Amino acid sequence: MDQARQKMTDAGVAPTAIDVFARFYGLLESGETGAIAEKDVRPLTDVPHLADLDVPDEAAREALAVTAVIKLNGGLGTSMGMDRAKSLLRVRGEQTFLDVIAHQVLAARAATGARLPLVLMNSFRTREDTIEALAPHTELAVEGLPLDFLQNREPKLRADDLTPVDWPADPSLEWCPPGHGDLYTALYASGTLERLLDAGYRYASVSNSDNLGVSPDARIAGWFASTGAPFAAEVARRTPADRKGGHLVVRAADGRIVLRETAQTLPEDAEAAADIETHPFFNTNNLWLDLRALADELERTGGVLDLPLIRNDKTVDPTDSSSTPVVQIESAMGAAIEVFDGAVVLEVDRSRFLPVKTTNDLLVLRSDVYRSTADHRLEAVVDAPFVDLDPKHYKTIGKFDDRIPVAPSLAGASALRVQGDWTFGRDVVVTGDAALADPGTPSTLPDGARIGPDGIA
Repeated sequence: MDQARQKMTDAGVAPTAIDVFARFYGLLESGETGAIAEKDVRPLTDVPHLADLDVPDEAAREALAVTAVIKLNGGLGTSMGMDRAKSLLRVRGEQTFLDVIAHQVLAARAATGARLPLVLMNSFRTREDTIEALAPHTELAVEGLPLDFLQNREPKLRADDLTPVDWPADPSLEWCPPGHGDLYTALYASGTLERLLDAGYRYASVSNSDNLGVSPDARIAGWFASTGAPFAAEVARRTPADRKGGHLVVRAADGRIVLRETAQTLPEDAEAAADIETHPFFNTNNLWLDLRALADELERTGGVLDLPLIRNDKTVDPTDSSSTPVVQIESAMGAAIEVFDGAVVLEVDRSRFLPVKTTNDLLVLRSDVYRSTADHRLEAVVDAPFVDLDPKHYKTIGKFDDRIPVAPSLAGASALRVQGDWTFGRDVVVTGDAALADPGTPSTLPDGARIGPDGIA
C-alpha cells in the first residue's frame, strides 16, 4: 500500500482519491471480494413506473431548471479496437455520440428555458480528443462551470503480491481507472461539485455517454425533486439478454436496495441471480443525485463513500493474455444506492437504455430501426432485431466500417446473422430472420441486394 500511495502521489493523484484507494486496498488485502450472496438478499419488487407518474408541468420545469447533466465519458471502446473515447464514434449519419448528446441538451434548453449545463467525466485518455470534438458546439458552455472534470486513476496491482505493477514496455498500462464509482470522488476532489452548488444547481442526471436513450427529462426531474430522496436509480425490466448483467436486490439485513454486479455474484448463486422472474430489474446506470445530499455525505466522510469493492482480475496488457496478471480495484456508481438513506428507484422503458457495447449494437443504432426526433432523441420505429456479426471480421470498428460503410435497412428484419467476410453495398435491405453463410472467401453484397430467410435476392 505504501508503494501504491507513493506512486499515486508522485503522479499528482488527488489526496482524496488516494484515501479512497487505500480503503479499497485494505478490503482487498483482507480477502474482501465484494460478493453478495443470494441467501443474504431478497427480490426488489413494487417499483413505480415512469408512465404512471403524475408530475405537474410547473414542478417539472422548476426541477429541470436546477438540474445539471453529467455524462461518463472515460470509456475507450477497447472492446471494439478503439484507443480513444467511444463517444467519438459516428453513430447517426456523420454525427458522433457527443454530437447527438450536445444537440439533445441544446434542444432541451430551447424547449424548457433551463440552463442545463453538460459536464463530462473524462479519463486521462479521453480528455484531449473530447474537448477538441466539442469545440464546434460553442453554445454548450455555461458561464462559471467546466465542460469536464477528470476521473482519477490508480495503479494496477500484481495479482501475486498486490504491489504496483511495472510495465516498462508501456508505462501507461500500469494505470487503470477506478470504475465509474469514482464519479463521487472525482466530483468532490476536482471542485466540480462545489462549483455546481455555488451556481445554483440542486440535482444531477448522470448516465453513460454511449447510452443515447437518456435525454434530459423534466418529468423525471420533477418526480425526483418531489420524493425528497438523496439518490435515485432508473431501472428496467430484465429480458433473457440481461440474465448476466447487474441487477437490483434488497439486502435482508437492513432492507436497503443494493446493486449486485456480475462480478459480485458467487458461482453457486449464478443460476438464481440469472432468474429474471425472481430478480426482475436491472440497473440502467442512469442515476439522479441530490447534489446537496451528496456534498453533505462527502463532507461527513472526508470524500470516502462506503462503496462496495469490485475486484477485477486482468492482465497488465489487456491485449496480451500472457502478460503479468493484475488486480484492478473498481467500484460501481450505482452501488451508492446503498449508501444513502431513503434512496429510491424508478422503472423506465427500454427506450432509455440504448448502450453500445459491440459493433452489433452500433449497426442497429446506425440503421433505420431508429429515427431521430425533432429534439434529437432516438426513437425506435420497430422492435430492434437480433444482430450477430462474425467477430473475426466485424469486432473492431476499423474492420466493421470497411465492410459495412453504410448500414443496411433493418426495419423489416427480426434477425441478421453474418458468418464470414462480407462487404455490404449501399441500399441493402434485410427482412425476416436473415443469415449470410461463410462463403469461404471475401464476398460482396451488391448495391440494392435483399437478404431474407431464403438467402440473397
